Amino acid sequence: MTLTPPVAATRPHSFTRHGMTIEDPWAWLRDPNYPDVTDTDVLAYLEAENAYFEAQMAPQQPLVDRLYDEMKARIKEDESSVPQKDGDWLYWTAFETGGQYRLWWRKPVAGGEDQLILDEPKLAEGKEYFRVGAIAISEDGRVMAYSTDDDGGERYTIRFRSLDGSADLGEVIPGASGKWGETSIEGTIGNIVFTSDGRHILYGLTDEHWRTRTIKVHRLGSDPADDVTLYYEDDPVFSVGVSETSDRRWIALVTSSHDTSEIRLYPANDPFAEPILIAPRVAGREYDVDTHGDTLFIHTNDTNPMWRLCTASIEAPGEWRERIAPSPRFYMTGVECFRDFFIVEGREDGLDQIELHSYDAGAAPKRIAFQEASYTAGTGDNPEYDQTVIRLGYESMVTPGTIYDYDTATGEMTVRKVQEIPSGYDASRYATERLEIAARDGTKVPVSIVYPAGFPRDGSRPLFLYAYGAYGHAIAPGFSTGRMSLLDRGFAYAIAHIRGGDDLGQQWYHDGKLEKRTNTFTDFVDVARALVADGWTSAGRIAIAGRSAGGELMGAVVNSDPELWGAVIADVPFVDVLNTMLDETLPLTPGEWPEWGNPIEDKAAFELIRSYSPYDNVRAQDYPPMFISGGLNDPRVTYWEPAKWAAKLRATKTDDNILLLKTNMGAGHGGKSGRFESLREAAEEHAFVLWQLGVEG
Repeated sequence: MTLTPPVAATRPHSFTRHGMTIEDPWAWLRDPNYPDVTDTDVLAYLEAENAYFEAQMAPQQPLVDRLYDEMKARIKEDESSVPQKDGDWLYWTAFETGGQYRLWWRKPVAGGEDQLILDEPKLAEGKEYFRVGAIAISEDGRVMAYSTDDDGGERYTIRFRSLDGSADLGEVIPGASGKWGETSIEGTIGNIVFTSDGRHILYGLTDEHWRTRTIKVHRLGSDPADDVTLYYEDDPVFSVGVSETSDRRWIALVTSSHDTSEIRLYPANDPFAEPILIAPRVAGREYDVDTHGDTLFIHTNDTNPMWRLCTASIEAPGEWRERIAPSPRFYMTGVECFRDFFIVEGREDGLDQIELHSYDAGAAPKRIAFQEASYTAGTGDNPEYDQTVIRLGYESMVTPGTIYDYDTATGEMTVRKVQEIPSGYDASRYATERLEIAARDGTKVPVSIVYPAGFPRDGSRPLFLYAYGAYGHAIAPGFSTGRMSLLDRGFAYAIAHIRGGDDLGQQWYHDGKLEKRTNTFTDFVDVARALVADGWTSAGRIAIAGRSAGGELMGAVVNSDPELWGAVIADVPFVDVLNTMLDETLPLTPGEWPEWGNPIEDKAAFELIRSYSPYDNVRAQDYPPMFISGGLNDPRVTYWEPAKWAAKLRATKTDDNILLLKTNMGAGHGGKSGRFESLREAAEEHAFVLWQLGVEG
């Protein structure tokens, strides 16, 4: 093992755009054969960085082991979910003691033996990486379709299983998209949906650029090569996916970009019928749809970024009538229909709310009350349309995850499960608050903070500050057993709900994207400075962390305010923003332009991105200690972004602080798979923080 930092060679490379010439001497770290990474120089550099990482972390291994043991001891090893009824069956998942992966179970509602329907540990045997993407079961409960990824590259393979005998069927569909999610660096879009007769599935297919632009129909028992293309999206900015309405009468084919959507409904019993187009795409208008009888419930931002609810008839889907008007305080995030009521979810002043509404327009809604000052809550797994008891989830930064059944007739909440912490947990040892901190432009930024009871506000204690701030993704103030290892060593832990997320509504998101992107970075810095001023910590005693687009945040703030931070964790960081947004051949770039801007065509976008792109703004100054990670198979933030950034930092910075780059050579954007492997990675990062801040481990 070596204690000498690797030095990446420089090779002349430049390009000119909009009259500006950009020098990029580390461009060679992008293997020209990508996604196959075979260049010996590239691999040698990544392996050298990994060897340096191992050598530097070796003295901390006892601390890593202690942290890992603590974190593992807080996890119930034979954890299982609360069974939920869907048709004639109860479904649940469970881990075995020591198991890295889930077992999927069911049993008849009428009584009978438990049936193992998917054995993830068996499927994962011998694999460095394994992840289940989507699972769907036919309405008659006889066939399951499931997708898996064996290398972290997010090209999933769909297989089929007869649940009568729990045996895989013959046909295999490679190259499918994974779970339903955002079409962004943060997720893939796609799913598997059965037709109502169980004879076909609809699924998304990824292309050579990892874009999901095609929806296919597969007939069970046929050759997947004969699958029919139901829809193809011409615009590379848009991706497509499928879902089903709550009553399962319709399959929704959703075409969306970051700020625009378009939905077609296909009869669930006939995917080849002429679809119903709810409304054609209009730039900047987003909507989603559920159904109740022949009425469409359309949740949309067409008139206001706080969203509203409209209704329309199936016969005239474009004639929208307002049912619930937008509110200046309540940000409506979703609507779900059930037979006798519908649920509206949202956030009021940044805190989750759940409301039950009658289909009788004159009836007042019932809001479910939650008591803590800061928390997160939402509906859980509620698969049946005809339900009178709704599954809910709740937690806070001091309250472990709790599953409730809510009786919609009586309002009674029944606890079905409380997250068990085998090593013990005493909530009275911790306290949580929700702060408001003024950013430099006067905007009040919410901050959720948890700390040990009796925490002194004299600036003497370390603080861990986390944020994300992109894609309208809110960071919930939830519970974390891993975080307790920091709290028990005297840390406060804060989440900054900065602009770029949608914590306070969609305008909060808009105020941190495109030409307003730098608000995200300055909000984070201003929160940190205020926490110092209020005695929560002191400059240089703050550990910060961000992942993916949150890693971009880390890169921006270490360039702008390096003296504030005592340790930095940047996981799969999106830091080579300018180069990535200029390369339309990369998997997600065209779909990202509505988020960041298109520097190919727009000079102003080019100049703005160049002004904050972390890689392009590394300069000769002291930087704090940094731990950077990447994944060789990552299709969202390609491995060369963290590699190039680390190489440039090493060559440019003026300090002697440690800089580590760890590349997972067999994983992708999410790091290693398996619940305990991911814990070990968290233990490494926590150990780095304690080491660099000089906190007793």
